[in-house]
Amino acid sequence: MQNKVQAYDNILALIGQTPLVKLNRIAEGLKGNFYAKLEAFNPGHSSKDRIALHIIEEAERKGIISSGDTIIETTSGNTGFSIAMVSIIKGYDCILAVSSKSSPDKIDMLRAMGAKVYVCPAHVSADDPRSYYQVAKRLHAETKGSIYINQYFNELNLDAHYRSTGPEIWNQTNGQITHLVACSGTGGTISGTAKYLKEQNPNIKIIGVDAFGSVIKKFHETGVFDANEIYPYRIEGLGKNLIPGATDFDVIDEFIKVTDEESAHTAREISLKEGIFAGYTCGAVMQAIKQLDAENKFGKESNVVAIFPDHGSRYMSKIYSDQWMEAQGFLNNQKVEETPQIQVIR
Repeated sequence: MQNKVQAYDNILALIGQTPLVKLNRIAEGLKGNFYAKLEAFNPGHSSKDRIALHIIEEAERKGIISSGDTIIETTSGNTGFSIAMVSIIKGYDCILAVSSKSSPDKIDMLRAMGAKVYVCPAHVSADDPRSYYQVAKRLHAETKGSIYINQYFNELNLDAHYRSTGPEIWNQTNGQITHLVACSGTGGTISGTAKYLKEQNPNIKIIGVDAFGSVIKKFHETGVFDANEIYPYRIEGLGKNLIPGATDFDVIDEFIKVTDEESAHTAREISLKEGIFAGYTCGAVMQAIKQLDAENKFGKESNVVAIFPDHGSRYMSKIYSDQWMEAQGFLNNQKVEETPQIQVIR
């Protein structure tokens, strides 16, 4: 009897069930046990695969999209890549409004995946007609047979992580997780994961990572949207200049802010010390953990899970480029890089 070929039907079957890996060298001296949920092991190399597949399949189930239609979305890059990937398999066209803050690597990847890309200025208000929010809305209105994913205000964003990421972390830690540390952009990842974990054990501490220049932390603490908090920053997919409806602030215990510079260096440190090629937001999460440890937020028995959202290959022209780091003023006498230099033999 011939053995059956062991193969997946298509690449979408690989979404989810990402590994949990203990952090060792980078966590030396920190109190507790630290684990990274490696979302780069999704086929689209980020946590956004989960929401892209879930939202699109829900639209199919409800009959609001069919083969040949167009999917439109705003993205800093990762969600767009995931949507483009799902669109290829399911037979949809894909149009993406992308922030100009997105790395050239991400934009090139979107085009390589067949998406039509509109690059919109990052440092304008959310209601500016040039913002990627407004451009996506306009394209949706102009494109017959289109749906607008609208991840920032789509409850299915949260639901995707409630159904997948949360249960995975609970099972992988055998229910022993004490803290979850995750970036908050749209808020879907942290909120959906936190909602599930809090249902299992309400004592688990949920800590969101925000950027300086973003309004999220202050809004969580005061309920006030303070436009004076907004200024340009470099980290992609972290923080916001509006309050995303996909963020459930009630399940998040606190927020901590990190800087562009420290997050970039910490991402490089993860790569060099753990062999995990970390994206910019991975660096932000690990930097937040260092700051939280300094504030004595963890104990010796703490089991801290950090969601590492994506892969370092998305940032080759940014944090892994010495030229870009130097242009930002991130390479200085106080911060000496450990990255080996290139030697050309002639």
